[in-house]
Amino acid sequence: MKADDVARYLRENPMFFETHADMLAEISIPHPHGGRAIPLSDRQLLTLREKSRGLESRLTELLQIGEENDAIGEKMHRLSLALLAAPDWHSLVSVLYLHLREDFAVPHAALRVWEAERGTPAGSEDAPEFRSVGDQLKRYAASLSQPFCGPSGSAEAAAWFGESASHVRSVAHMALRDRECFGMLALGSEDVLRFYPEMGTLYLKRMGDLASAALLRFL
Repeated sequence: MKADDVARYLRENPMFFETHADMLAEISIPHPHGGRAIPLSDRQLLTLREKSRGLESRLTELLQIGEENDAIGEKMHRLSLALLAAPDWHSLVSVLYLHLREDFAVPHAALRVWEAERGTPAGSEDAPEFRSVGDQLKRYAASLSQPFCGPSGSAEAAAWFGESASHVRSVAHMALRDRECFGMLALGSEDVLRFYPEMGTLYLKRMGDLASAALLRFL
């Protein structure tokens, strides 16, 4: 009889050891962390302890994720209130950059708007946010159904960070949308792992949606 046959038999006859309880005391198996043999009951206890440690580790991880999400949610709430309270375009952009830098610890942020239906806000004609953007970058932004995270592949977008552009190692790009894409918000970091392709983008997407709604108040 092969080992697989024994395993199949025991699965199909779960009452076997109840009718042959004396066999449990006679069975010894290798210790998982050493060469000596131990009773089956001790091995089962060790297995349960290892599973318990694994569950405790997973619970700790989930609690940590929950705390991090709560902290991000609080930051998003503060950003929302600040954007709602901004009385004009210049205040709005300043508040957005301030919260990204101070609350979200994003050292570099820049945005561009290219489809302002009602024109640029008064006094902002020379603002960097309204500088000309190439058609290729506009098409790229319009194609973003989700925020892009990773190394910057656009030299034009990287240049938005000015003198800091050469130090930026990872970026996040969020399309600004109403009915159509009217701009893009770019975040940058010197840390290559700050924005990476596999990271979750839920809060980045919400940030882009929030920025879009706030900016449209003055466009």
